[in-house]
Amino acid sequence: MDAIRSRANQQLKLARRVRDGREAGLIFVEGERLVRECLDTGLKPNALLYLSSASQRFGRLLSRVRERGATALATEEKVFAALGDTVSSQGIILIAERPSRTLEHVLDDNSHHRPFVVVLDGVQDPGNLGTIVRTAEAAGAGGVIALPGCADPFAPKTLRASMGSAFRLPVISGVSLDSVIAECQGKITNLIGTAAGAALVYTEVDWRVPTMVFFGSEASGLSPEVLAQCTSIVRIPLQRPVESLNVASAAAIILFEAAKQRR
Repeated sequence: MDAIRSRANQQLKLARRVRDGREAGLIFVEGERLVRECLDTGLKPNALLYLSSASQRFGRLLSRVRERGATALATEEKVFAALGDTVSSQGIILIAERPSRTLEHVLDDNSHHRPFVVVLDGVQDPGNLGTIVRTAEAAGAGGVIALPGCADPFAPKTLRASMGSAFRLPVISGVSLDSVIAECQGKITNLIGTAAGAALVYTEVDWRVPTMVFFGSEASGLSPEVLAQCTSIVRIPLQRPVESLNVASAAAIILFEAAKQRR
């Protein structure tokens, strides 16, 4: 098969729309490792685009995509370079279905019957959001909820930061705070907020019970609406003159304290 040479190719146009967040049901997965992990989790592939010069290197991935009824399209270098979302592309991009999760799935699908859920409020940096998703999986959380106003958990930059965790861990976005709180009734004991000025230290909380922990935006923290719903608000003690931590760093500290207690 001849390699794609024109940027006007319809499959390339679709890929650019997905990359730019203009195709709600599809995601743009770039890089060999992420493509492999996406396929491993069973998401339906739409199309695979790859550098024609790298066909032998990606042979197994091409076969896997074709076995599942999708197309694998060789692309010339100049055309591919304009498509990628990274500075140094590995030469492979998968367009796949967006994971479909529900709020009920995030709260109910917990093997220990002690839900432990992370909720993000206004976290707009894709790198921070993706890193928190990765940390949440590593710490044993049952899922991540990104409230309206957060970055897209499945945007290309966020997916790279999560390093495949977003494909495995239940992650949902766009659900309202009211819906989250309503679904918590009878399932979650602790609704824990985080704030620099809180009186309670994060190690003083019992993380072993069903818990939902909220992390706020990089600039302003949790919104008043979220804080009003919390049963406890905790802080991380910091040595002066440091006043705050990056939200992904703060999440890692708190989530692994929770993981330690829950073990």
